[in-house]
Amino acid sequence: MATLSIPPVLTTPRDDAMHLYKAFKGVIILPSGELLDLCFAGFGCDKAAVINILSHRDATQLALIQQEYRTMYSEDLNKRLVKELSGKLEKAILLWMYDPAGRDAILVRKALSADAIDLRAATEVICSRTPSQIVHFKQLYHSMNGIYLEHDIELHASGDHKKLLLAYVSTMRYEGPEVDRALVDHDAKALYKAGEKKLGTDEKTFIRIFSERSRAHLAAVSSAYHSMYSRKLKKAVKSETSGLFEFALLTILQCAENPAIYFAKELHKAMKGLGTNDTTLIRIIVTRTEIDMQYIKAEYQKKYKKSLNDAVHSETSGDYRTFLLSLLGPGH
Repeated sequence: MATLSIPPVLTTPRDDAMHLYKAFKGVIILPSGELLDLCFAGFGCDKAAVINILSHRDATQLALIQQEYRTMYSEDLNKRLVKELSGKLEKAILLWMYDPAGRDAILVRKALSADAIDLRAATEVICSRTPSQIVHFKQLYHSMNGIYLEHDIELHASGDHKKLLLAYVSTMRYEGPEVDRALVDHDAKALYKAGEKKLGTDEKTFIRIFSERSRAHLAAVSSAYHSMYSRKLKKAVKSETSGLFEFALLTILQCAENPAIYFAKELHKAMKGLGTNDTTLIRIIVTRTEIDMQYIKAEYQKKYKKSLNDAVHSETSGDYRTFLLSLLGPGH
C-alpha cells in the first residue's frame, strides 16, 4: 500500500509545468495575482514549491508534467532540476522523476558502474523485486544503457553471488499464492542436506531453489524447515554462506516472507549509529513509496517503537527532509 498523497483536486500537468517554471525563475504568484520575484529579493529557486508539486504526483503524472514542460519551454525538466537543485535533495528528486521500473534500472546501473561499484545496492534491488518487476526494469535497463543487465552482472559480480544474480534475473517464477506441499518438504530437506547436514555447503542447491521457486513457495519452505529441524532457514543461510552471496539469499528469503519487515530493517540500519546512509534512505523511500511504504511504516513502528517519520525527521534536515517526509505521508 502506497503512502503517496495526491491532492483531491489536481491541477493539470500544464499548470504544474508552469508553476515549476516560475519556481525555477524565483517567481511566486501572490493571492492578489501579482508576481513576486524571489531572485530579485535575494532568493533563488523556490524549492518548497518544487517539492510541493513533485512529491504529490505519481509516476504517470510526473511523466505528463515532463512532456508539458518540454513542449512549453523547449527544455528537459530533469536537466533543469539538476541546475536548480543540489546534494541529497537533487539525488532524491531526480530518482523520483522516473517510473518504478526506471528508478530500478537507474539504481542498478549506477551500482554496477565502474566508477562507483555498489554490489550490495544492486543486490538489494534485484533480489527484492518480483519476477514481473525484474522483466520490466531489465527492458528499460537495456533501452536506457544499450547494454544488457546480465552483461553488467557478469562483469562486476563474482563467484556464487554472480551465479545467483544471473539465475535470479533470468528465471520466470510463479507469482501466485499456491504451493505444492510435497515439493515444499522436498526443498526443505534438500536445503538441509546441502547445508547444515554436511561438511561444507552445496551452493548449487541453494542457488537453484532460491532462484527458481516462487515467494509463496520459499516462505512455505522456510516454515517447513523450522518444523522439521527446529532451526530457522535464515540462520542456516547465515551459518553456511557469507558476504554478498549470503546477503542475496537473505534478501530473497526475507522478501518472500515479508518485504515490509525487510525494508523496515534496512531503513533502521541506514539511520542507526553515527551518521546516516542517505544513499540507502533515498533508494528505499523513493522506490517503495508507490508500492508498499504504508506496510513498511507499520512494521517499523511495531519493531522499533518509533515511527519511521520521526526517525527520518531526526536523521535528515532542510528541504531534503521535507521531500522525504512528503513521500512518507502523514505520521507522527
